[in-house]
Amino acid sequence: MMEKKEPFNLETGSLRESGVWVVAVSMGYGHQRTAYPLKYLAFEGKIINANDYEGIPGKDRKIWERAKSFYEFISRFKRVPLIGELVFSLYDKFQKIFSYYPKRDLSEPNFSLKGIFSLIKKGWGKDLIKRLKEKPLALITTFFTPAFMAEFFNYPNQIFCVVCDADISRSWASLNPQKSKIKYFVPTSRAAERLKLYGVRPENIFLTGYPLPLENIGGEEMEILKEDLRNRMVNLDPKRQYFEKYKTLVETNLGKLPEISNHSLTIMFTVGGAGVQKEIGVRIAKSLAVKIWAGEVKLVLVAGIRKEIKEYFLKNIKKLRLGGVLGKSIEVIFAKDTEEYFEKFNQALRTTDILWTKPSELSFYTALGLPIIIAPPVGSQEEFNKRWLLKSGFGSLQENPRYLGQWLFEWLEKGYLAEWAMQGFIKGEKLGTFKIKKICCG
Repeated sequence: MMEKKEPFNLETGSLRESGVWVVAVSMGYGHQRTAYPLKYLAFEGKIINANDYEGIPGKDRKIWERAKSFYEFISRFKRVPLIGELVFSLYDKFQKIFSYYPKRDLSEPNFSLKGIFSLIKKGWGKDLIKRLKEKPLALITTFFTPAFMAEFFNYPNQIFCVVCDADISRSWASLNPQKSKIKYFVPTSRAAERLKLYGVRPENIFLTGYPLPLENIGGEEMEILKEDLRNRMVNLDPKRQYFEKYKTLVETNLGKLPEISNHSLTIMFTVGGAGVQKEIGVRIAKSLAVKIWAGEVKLVLVAGIRKEIKEYFLKNIKKLRLGGVLGKSIEVIFAKDTEEYFEKFNQALRTTDILWTKPSELSFYTALGLPIIIAPPVGSQEEFNKRWLLKSGFGSLQENPRYLGQWLFEWLEKGYLAEWAMQGFIKGEKLGTFKIKKICCG
Protein backbone atom coordinates (compact mmCIF):
# COMPACT_ATOMS: atom_id res chain seq x y z
CA MET A 1 0.00 0.00 0.00
CA MET A 2 1.40 3.39 -0.98
CA GLU A 3 2.14 5.76 1.86
CA LYS A 4 0.36 9.09 1.78
CA LYS A 5 2.94 11.79 1.03
CA GLU A 6 3.09 15.35 2.28
CA PRO A 7 4.42 17.91 -0.21
CA PHE A 8 8.13 18.56 0.04
CA ASN A 9 7.72 22.33 -0.33
CA LEU A 10 9.63 25.02 1.51
CA GLU A 11 6.88 27.59 0.89
CA THR A 12 4.08 25.90 2.86
CA GLY A 13 4.90 27.65 6.13
CA SER A 14 7.03 26.51 9.02
CA LEU A 15 6.03 24.55 12.07
CA ARG A 16 9.63 24.82 13.19
CA GLU A 17 12.09 27.44 12.01
CA SER A 18 15.12 25.55 13.26
CA GLY A 19 15.94 21.89 12.95
CA VAL A 20 17.66 19.58 10.52
CA TRP A 21 16.71 17.75 7.38
CA VAL A 22 15.93 14.12 8.21
CA VAL A 23 16.05 11.94 5.10
CA ALA A 24 15.12 8.26 4.88
CA VAL A 25 14.10 5.86 2.10
CA SER A 26 10.85 3.90 1.97
CA MET A 27 12.41 0.56 1.08
CA GLY A 28 11.37 -1.88 3.78
CA TYR A 29 10.92 -0.51 7.28
CA GLY A 30 14.52 -0.34 8.49
CA HIS A 31 15.61 3.09 7.31
CA GLN A 32 12.23 4.70 8.05
CA ARG A 33 12.06 3.16 11.52
CA THR A 34 15.55 4.50 12.20
CA ALA A 35 14.47 7.99 11.12
CA TYR A 36 11.17 8.01 13.03
CA PRO A 37 12.62 8.83 16.50
CA LEU A 38 14.50 11.77 14.94
CA LYS A 39 11.31 13.34 13.64
CA TYR A 40 11.21 15.82 16.51
CA LEU A 41 14.53 17.23 15.26
CA ALA A 42 13.31 17.60 11.69
CA PHE A 43 12.43 20.87 10.03
CA GLU A 44 8.63 21.24 10.11
CA GLY A 45 8.54 17.90 11.90
CA LYS A 46 8.71 16.07 8.55
CA ILE A 47 10.84 13.17 7.38
CA ILE A 48 11.69 13.21 3.68
CA ASN A 49 11.85 9.95 1.75
CA ALA A 50 14.58 10.34 -0.87
CA ASN A 51 12.86 7.87 -3.17
CA ASP A 52 9.30 9.16 -2.82
CA TYR A 53 9.00 12.92 -2.28
CA GLU A 54 6.56 15.14 -4.18
CA GLY A 55 8.15 16.38 -7.37
CA ILE A 56 10.80 13.66 -7.64
CA PRO A 57 11.93 13.38 -11.29
CA GLY A 58 10.60 10.33 -13.07
CA LYS A 59 14.06 9.02 -13.92
CA ASP A 60 15.10 9.20 -10.25
CA ARG A 61 11.92 7.46 -9.11
CA LYS A 62 12.44 4.62 -11.59
CA ILE A 63 15.94 3.92 -10.29
CA TRP A 64 14.68 3.71 -6.72
CA GLU A 65 11.65 1.61 -7.69
CA ARG A 66 13.77 -0.92 -9.59
CA ALA A 67 15.99 -1.39 -6.54
CA LYS A 68 13.02 -1.74 -4.18
CA SER A 69 11.08 -4.14 -6.40
CA PHE A 70 14.09 -6.34 -6.96
CA TYR A 71 14.88 -6.54 -3.23
CA GLU A 72 11.30 -7.44 -2.29
CA PHE A 73 11.13 -10.03 -5.07
CA ILE A 74 14.41 -11.66 -4.12
CA SER A 75 13.48 -11.68 -0.40
CA ARG A 76 10.23 -13.53 -1.15
CA PHE A 77 11.86 -15.78 -3.75
CA LYS A 78 14.29 -17.00 -1.08
CA ARG A 79 11.51 -19.25 0.25
CA VAL A 80 11.24 -21.21 -3.03
CA PRO A 81 12.58 -24.72 -2.33
CA LEU A 82 16.10 -25.51 -3.56
CA ILE A 83 16.58 -22.68 -6.05
CA GLY A 84 15.44 -19.85 -3.77
CA GLU A 85 18.37 -20.07 -1.37
CA LEU A 86 20.84 -20.27 -4.26
CA VAL A 87 19.47 -17.21 -6.05
CA PHE A 88 19.35 -15.18 -2.84
CA SER A 89 22.92 -16.14 -1.93
CA LEU A 90 24.11 -14.89 -5.33
CA TYR A 91 22.33 -11.57 -4.77
CA ASP A 92 23.63 -11.33 -1.21
CA LYS A 93 27.24 -11.48 -2.40
CA PHE A 94 26.84 -7.90 -3.62
CA GLN A 95 26.12 -6.70 -0.07
CA LYS A 96 28.41 -9.17 1.68
CA ILE A 97 30.15 -8.15 4.89
CA PHE A 98 33.61 -9.69 4.95
CA SER A 99 35.07 -11.37 8.02
CA TYR A 100 36.48 -8.86 10.48
CA TYR A 101 39.65 -10.83 11.22
CA PRO A 102 42.40 -10.54 10.24
CA LYS A 103 42.12 -6.74 10.39
CA ARG A 104 43.16 -5.29 7.05
CA ASP A 105 42.62 -2.43 4.65
CA LEU A 106 39.12 -2.81 3.21
CA SER A 107 38.92 0.61 1.60
CA GLU A 108 38.73 -0.70 -1.99
CA PRO A 109 35.21 0.16 -3.28
CA ASN A 110 32.95 -2.80 -4.04
CA PHE A 111 30.83 -3.41 -7.13
CA SER A 112 27.62 -2.05 -5.57
CA LEU A 113 29.27 1.19 -4.48
CA LYS A 114 30.72 1.79 -7.92
CA GLY A 115 27.27 1.23 -9.42
CA ILE A 116 25.68 3.76 -7.04
CA PHE A 117 28.22 6.43 -7.93
CA SER A 118 27.92 5.80 -11.66
CA LEU A 119 24.22 6.70 -11.36
CA ILE A 120 24.90 9.73 -9.13
CA LYS A 121 27.42 11.03 -11.68
CA LYS A 122 24.61 10.88 -14.26
CA GLY A 123 22.41 13.11 -12.06
CA TRP A 124 20.61 10.68 -9.76
CA GLY A 125 19.66 12.64 -6.64
CA LYS A 126 20.64 16.07 -7.97
CA ASP A 127 17.04 17.32 -7.73
CA LEU A 128 16.75 16.24 -4.09
CA ILE A 129 19.95 17.98 -3.05
CA LYS A 130 19.01 21.11 -5.00
CA ARG A 131 15.78 21.33 -2.98
CA LEU A 132 17.60 20.81 0.31
CA LYS A 133 20.09 23.55 -0.61
CA GLU A 134 17.23 26.08 -0.63
CA LYS A 135 17.40 25.86 3.16
CA PRO A 136 20.79 24.27 3.86
CA LEU A 137 20.24 22.88 7.34
CA ALA A 138 22.38 20.08 8.73
CA LEU A 139 21.35 16.81 7.06
CA ILE A 140 20.76 13.49 8.81
CA THR A 141 20.05 10.49 6.61
CA THR A 142 19.43 6.88 7.60
CA PHE A 143 20.68 5.47 4.29
CA PHE A 144 24.07 5.94 2.72
CA THR A 145 22.95 6.82 -0.82
CA PRO A 146 21.41 10.23 0.05
CA ALA A 147 24.60 11.02 2.00
CA PHE A 148 26.68 10.26 -1.09
CA MET A 149 24.34 12.38 -3.22
CA ALA A 150 24.64 15.31 -0.83
CA GLU A 151 28.42 15.20 -0.82
CA PHE A 152 28.72 14.71 -4.58
CA PHE A 153 26.45 17.67 -5.32
CA ASN A 154 28.30 19.91 -2.84
CA TYR A 155 25.77 20.22 -0.04
CA PRO A 156 27.07 23.16 2.03
CA ASN A 157 26.22 22.00 5.56
CA GLN A 158 27.12 18.97 7.68
CA ILE A 159 26.08 15.51 6.44
CA PHE A 160 25.34 12.81 9.01
CA CYS A 161 24.53 9.18 8.25
CA VAL A 162 22.87 6.90 10.82
CA VAL A 163 23.98 3.26 10.63
CA CYS A 164 21.15 0.81 11.36
CA ASP A 165 22.94 -2.54 11.64
CA ALA A 166 25.47 -4.02 14.07
CA ASP A 167 27.98 -4.47 11.24
CA ILE A 168 28.01 -3.04 7.74
CA SER A 169 29.28 -3.63 4.22
CA ARG A 170 31.73 -1.51 2.29
CA SER A 171 28.78 0.22 0.58
CA TRP A 172 28.27 2.47 3.62
CA ALA A 173 31.53 4.40 3.09
CA SER A 174 32.14 6.71 0.16
CA LEU A 175 34.42 6.03 -2.81
CA ASN A 176 37.19 8.01 -1.13
CA PRO A 177 36.45 7.82 2.61
CA GLN A 178 39.65 9.61 3.65
CA LYS A 179 38.51 12.77 1.87
CA SER A 180 34.79 12.45 2.67
CA LYS A 181 33.09 14.87 5.08
CA ILE A 182 30.22 12.46 5.88
CA LYS A 183 29.93 11.80 9.62
CA TYR A 184 28.47 8.57 10.97
CA PHE A 185 26.30 7.78 13.99
CA VAL A 186 26.91 4.11 14.72
CA PRO A 187 25.07 1.69 17.05
CA THR A 188 27.96 -0.64 17.96
CA SER A 189 31.71 -0.53 18.46
CA ARG A 190 32.07 -3.15 15.72
CA ALA A 191 30.36 -0.88 13.18
CA ALA A 192 32.70 1.94 14.25
CA GLU A 193 35.79 -0.21 13.81
CA ARG A 194 34.48 -1.50 10.48
CA LEU A 195 34.18 2.05 9.14
CA LYS A 196 37.81 2.65 10.08
CA LEU A 197 38.84 -0.43 8.08
CA TYR A 198 36.91 1.04 5.15
CA GLY A 199 39.01 4.21 5.42
CA VAL A 200 36.63 6.57 7.26
CA ARG A 201 38.52 9.03 9.46
CA PRO A 202 38.00 8.34 13.22
CA GLU A 203 36.89 11.94 13.87
CA ASN A 204 33.94 11.33 11.54
CA ILE A 205 32.62 8.37 13.58
CA PHE A 206 30.38 8.81 16.65
CA LEU A 207 29.39 5.79 18.76
CA THR A 208 25.91 6.94 19.77
CA GLY A 209 23.89 3.75 19.82
CA TYR A 210 20.75 3.23 17.75
CA PRO A 211 18.05 5.95 17.96
CA LEU A 212 15.14 4.51 19.93
CA PRO A 213 11.64 6.05 20.10
CA LEU A 214 11.19 8.63 22.84
CA GLU A 215 7.66 7.40 23.59
CA ASN A 216 9.27 4.17 24.84
CA ILE A 217 12.00 5.90 26.83
CA GLY A 218 10.68 9.15 28.28
CA GLY A 219 13.40 11.62 29.16
CA GLU A 220 17.06 10.97 29.79
CA GLU A 221 16.09 9.46 33.17
CA MET A 222 14.20 6.79 31.17
CA GLU A 223 11.13 6.92 33.39
CA ILE A 224 8.79 5.30 30.83
CA LEU A 225 11.28 2.57 29.92
CA LYS A 226 11.88 1.64 33.56
CA GLU A 227 8.18 1.55 34.42
CA ASP A 228 7.45 -0.74 31.46
CA LEU A 229 10.40 -2.99 32.27
CA ARG A 230 9.33 -3.39 35.90
CA ASN A 231 6.01 -4.83 34.74
CA ARG A 232 7.71 -6.91 32.07
CA MET A 233 10.13 -8.53 34.52
CA VAL A 234 7.23 -9.88 36.57
CA ASN A 235 5.91 -11.76 33.53
CA LEU A 236 9.34 -12.93 32.35
CA ASP A 237 10.32 -14.44 35.69
CA PRO A 238 7.19 -16.17 37.03
CA LYS A 239 9.17 -18.50 39.32
CA ARG A 240 11.49 -15.63 40.38
CA GLN A 241 14.49 -17.72 39.44
CA TYR A 242 16.38 -14.75 38.02
CA PHE A 243 15.18 -12.26 40.62
CA GLU A 244 16.32 -14.34 43.59
CA LYS A 245 19.89 -14.38 42.21
CA TYR A 246 20.03 -10.79 40.98
CA LYS A 247 17.62 -8.89 43.23
CA THR A 248 20.18 -6.17 43.97
CA LEU A 249 20.96 -5.66 40.28
CA VAL A 250 17.28 -5.44 39.35
CA GLU A 251 16.23 -3.08 42.14
CA THR A 252 19.31 -0.86 41.76
CA ASN A 253 18.47 -0.30 38.09
CA LEU A 254 14.68 -0.42 38.15
CA GLY A 255 13.48 0.05 41.69
CA LYS A 256 11.00 -2.26 43.39
CA LEU A 257 9.03 -4.58 41.10
CA PRO A 258 5.22 -4.76 41.37
CA GLU A 259 3.65 -7.90 42.77
CA ILE A 260 1.52 -8.33 39.63
CA SER A 261 2.17 -7.06 36.12
CA ASN A 262 -0.22 -4.58 34.50
CA HIS A 263 -0.71 -6.96 31.56
CA SER A 264 -0.75 -10.66 30.72
CA LEU A 265 2.29 -12.35 29.17
CA THR A 266 2.53 -10.79 25.69
CA ILE A 267 4.49 -11.97 22.66
CA MET A 268 4.90 -9.75 19.62
CA PHE A 269 5.81 -11.27 16.25
CA THR A 270 6.84 -8.92 13.43
CA VAL A 271 6.88 -9.40 9.68
CA GLY A 272 9.54 -7.55 7.68
CA GLY A 273 8.85 -4.94 5.02
CA ALA A 274 9.04 -7.49 2.21
CA GLY A 275 6.37 -9.58 3.93
CA VAL A 276 8.52 -12.65 4.56
CA GLN A 277 8.05 -15.11 7.45
CA LYS A 278 4.35 -14.45 7.98
CA GLU A 279 3.84 -18.21 8.34
CA ILE A 280 5.81 -18.19 11.59
CA GLY A 281 3.21 -15.88 13.14
CA VAL A 282 0.43 -18.34 12.33
CA ARG A 283 2.46 -21.24 13.77
CA ILE A 284 2.86 -19.28 17.01
CA ALA A 285 -0.89 -18.68 17.16
CA LYS A 286 -1.60 -22.36 16.52
CA SER A 287 0.84 -23.54 19.21
CA LEU A 288 -0.55 -21.17 21.83
CA ALA A 289 -4.21 -21.25 20.75
CA VAL A 290 -5.51 -22.71 24.03
CA LYS A 291 -3.61 -20.21 26.18
CA ILE A 292 -4.63 -17.33 23.90
CA TRP A 293 -8.30 -18.35 24.10
CA ALA A 294 -8.07 -18.57 27.87
CA GLY A 295 -6.46 -15.12 28.07
CA GLU A 296 -3.29 -16.49 29.69
CA VAL A 297 -1.13 -15.25 26.80
CA LYS A 298 -1.58 -12.35 24.41
CA LEU A 299 -0.18 -12.55 20.88
CA VAL A 300 0.42 -9.43 18.79
CA LEU A 301 0.96 -10.09 15.07
CA VAL A 302 2.51 -7.15 13.24
CA ALA A 303 1.44 -6.79 9.59
CA GLY A 304 2.85 -3.26 9.21
CA ILE A 305 1.37 -1.46 6.20
CA ARG A 306 0.82 -4.55 4.07
CA LYS A 307 -2.88 -5.23 3.70
CA GLU A 308 -2.32 -8.71 2.28
CA ILE A 309 -0.39 -9.71 5.42
CA LYS A 310 -3.17 -8.37 7.65
CA GLU A 311 -5.74 -10.38 5.70
CA TYR A 312 -3.53 -13.49 5.88
CA PHE A 313 -3.34 -13.19 9.66
CA LEU A 314 -7.07 -12.54 10.06
CA LYS A 315 -7.99 -15.48 7.84
CA ASN A 316 -5.84 -17.86 9.88
CA ILE A 317 -7.06 -16.44 13.20
CA LYS A 318 -10.58 -17.41 12.12
CA LYS A 319 -9.36 -20.86 11.02
CA LEU A 320 -7.91 -21.37 14.48
CA ARG A 321 -11.26 -20.30 16.00
CA LEU A 322 -9.66 -17.38 17.79
CA GLY A 323 -11.94 -14.76 16.25
CA GLY A 324 -13.81 -14.45 19.54
CA VAL A 325 -10.74 -13.04 21.30
CA LEU A 326 -9.50 -10.88 18.38
CA GLY A 327 -8.67 -7.45 19.74
CA LYS A 328 -8.29 -8.92 23.23
CA SER A 329 -5.75 -11.71 23.61
CA ILE A 330 -4.81 -11.76 19.94
CA GLU A 331 -4.23 -8.58 17.97
CA VAL A 332 -3.11 -7.61 14.48
CA ILE A 333 -1.24 -4.33 14.03
CA PHE A 334 -1.91 -2.74 10.65
CA ALA A 335 -1.81 0.86 9.48
CA LYS A 336 -2.35 2.82 6.30
CA ASP A 337 1.13 4.38 6.33
CA THR A 338 4.45 3.94 8.10
CA GLU A 339 4.04 6.84 10.53
CA GLU A 340 0.76 5.46 11.87
CA TYR A 341 2.32 1.98 11.93
CA PHE A 342 5.31 3.11 14.01
CA GLU A 343 2.99 4.92 16.42
CA LYS A 344 0.86 1.79 16.93
CA PHE A 345 3.91 -0.45 17.10
CA ASN A 346 5.71 1.64 19.70
CA GLN A 347 2.58 1.89 21.83
CA ALA A 348 2.09 -1.89 21.71
CA LEU A 349 5.75 -2.41 22.70
CA ARG A 350 5.04 -0.85 26.09
CA THR A 351 3.07 -3.93 27.15
CA THR A 352 5.08 -6.45 25.13
CA ASP A 353 7.23 -8.94 27.03
CA ILE A 354 8.93 -10.88 24.22
CA LEU A 355 9.84 -9.58 20.76
CA TRP A 356 10.02 -12.30 18.11
CA THR A 357 11.62 -10.98 14.93
CA LYS A 358 14.21 -11.61 12.28
CA PRO A 359 17.41 -9.78 13.31
CA SER A 360 16.73 -6.52 11.51
CA GLU A 361 17.09 -3.01 12.96
CA LEU A 362 14.65 -4.22 15.63
CA SER A 363 17.59 -6.07 17.19
CA PHE A 364 18.50 -2.79 18.88
CA TYR A 365 15.12 -2.61 20.62
CA THR A 366 16.58 -5.10 23.10
CA ALA A 367 17.95 -2.00 24.87
CA LEU A 368 14.34 -1.32 25.94
CA GLY A 369 14.62 -4.46 28.04
CA LEU A 370 13.02 -6.69 25.42
CA PRO A 371 14.33 -10.25 25.08
CA ILE A 372 14.59 -11.26 21.43
CA ILE A 373 13.53 -14.60 19.95
CA ILE A 374 15.45 -14.60 16.70
CA ALA A 375 13.69 -15.71 13.52
CA PRO A 376 15.88 -16.77 10.56
CA PRO A 377 17.91 -13.84 9.18
CA VAL A 378 17.47 -12.53 5.64
CA GLY A 379 20.72 -11.22 4.18
CA SER A 380 24.31 -10.74 5.25
CA GLN A 381 23.69 -7.78 7.55
CA GLU A 382 21.03 -9.71 9.49
CA GLU A 383 23.46 -12.60 9.95
CA PHE A 384 25.78 -10.16 11.70
CA ASN A 385 22.92 -8.70 13.74
CA LYS A 386 22.07 -12.24 14.85
CA ARG A 387 25.67 -12.85 15.84
CA TRP A 388 25.69 -9.60 17.86
CA LEU A 389 22.47 -10.52 19.69
CA LEU A 390 23.75 -13.98 20.62
CA LYS A 391 27.22 -12.86 21.69
CA SER A 392 25.72 -10.08 23.81
CA GLY A 393 23.27 -12.40 25.54
CA PHE A 394 20.19 -10.47 24.42
CA GLY A 395 18.17 -13.40 23.07
CA SER A 396 18.15 -16.83 21.50
CA LEU A 397 17.41 -18.49 18.19
CA GLN A 398 13.83 -19.69 17.83
CA GLU A 399 13.18 -23.36 18.40
CA ASN A 400 10.54 -25.19 16.38
CA PRO A 401 7.34 -23.07 16.70
CA ARG A 402 5.31 -26.28 16.66
CA TYR A 403 6.58 -27.05 20.16
CA LEU A 404 6.47 -23.48 21.42
CA GLY A 405 4.19 -24.41 24.30
CA GLN A 406 6.99 -26.58 25.66
CA TRP A 407 10.26 -24.71 25.15
CA LEU A 408 9.01 -21.17 25.73
CA PHE A 409 7.53 -21.94 29.14
CA GLU A 410 10.64 -23.85 30.18
CA TRP A 411 12.67 -20.74 29.33
CA LEU A 412 10.29 -18.62 31.37
CA GLU A 413 10.40 -20.90 34.41
CA LYS A 414 14.21 -20.93 34.36
CA GLY A 415 14.42 -17.13 34.12
CA TYR A 416 16.25 -17.09 30.79
CA LEU A 417 14.04 -14.41 29.24
CA ALA A 418 14.30 -12.19 32.30
CA GLU A 419 18.08 -12.48 32.05
CA TRP A 420 18.08 -11.47 28.36
CA ALA A 421 15.79 -8.54 29.14
CA MET A 422 18.12 -7.19 31.84
CA GLN A 423 21.19 -7.82 29.68
CA GLY A 424 19.64 -5.77 26.89
CA PHE A 425 18.65 -2.97 29.24
CA ILE A 426 21.99 -2.74 31.06
CA LYS A 427 24.39 -3.38 28.17
CA GLY A 428 22.37 -1.89 25.31
CA GLU A 429 22.63 1.79 24.44
CA LYS A 430 19.31 3.39 25.26
CA LEU A 431 19.95 7.10 24.72
CA GLY A 432 21.08 7.14 21.10
CA THR A 433 18.35 9.59 20.11
CA PHE A 434 19.53 12.10 22.73
CA LYS A 435 23.19 11.65 21.80
CA ILE A 436 22.47 12.28 18.12
CA LYS A 437 20.60 15.46 19.01
CA LYS A 438 23.49 16.78 21.11
CA ILE A 439 26.04 16.17 18.36
CA CYS A 440 24.11 17.62 15.43
CA CYS A 441 21.95 20.23 17.16
CA GLY A 442 23.86 21.13 20.32
